Amino acid sequence: MTFQVACHESDVEPADVMQVTLNGVDLAIARDSDGSWHALDDLCTHGNVSLSDGDVEDGGIECWKHGSVFDLETGQPRSLPAVQPVAVYPIKVENGSIWVDIDSPHN
Repeated sequence: MTFQVACHESDVEPADVMQVTLNGVDLAIARDSDGSWHALDDLCTHGNVSLSDGDVEDGGIECWKHGSVFDLETGQPRSLPAVQPVAVYPIKVENGSIWVDIDSPHN
């Protein structure tokens, strides 16, 4: 695994998300309301819009355009109209930095 620094803990409040690009891969770095961190593809599989513009709540991220909610852990859609998952990436927190491995996506 090759982890890279995506952002710092202070960059994202609980229940928020930010867009980050690592080596050409657009990611949504989300911090759930419980403080847990998640990294997933930033592009909604239904409407080709940025998930980082959506809301984070209860383990999901909602696409702002059509309302599909994706599970932060698995990338699976929880609601229509999306039916395809988004990729999720390994993430770790070390010394105040958020590290993501873009070479090992899964869904």
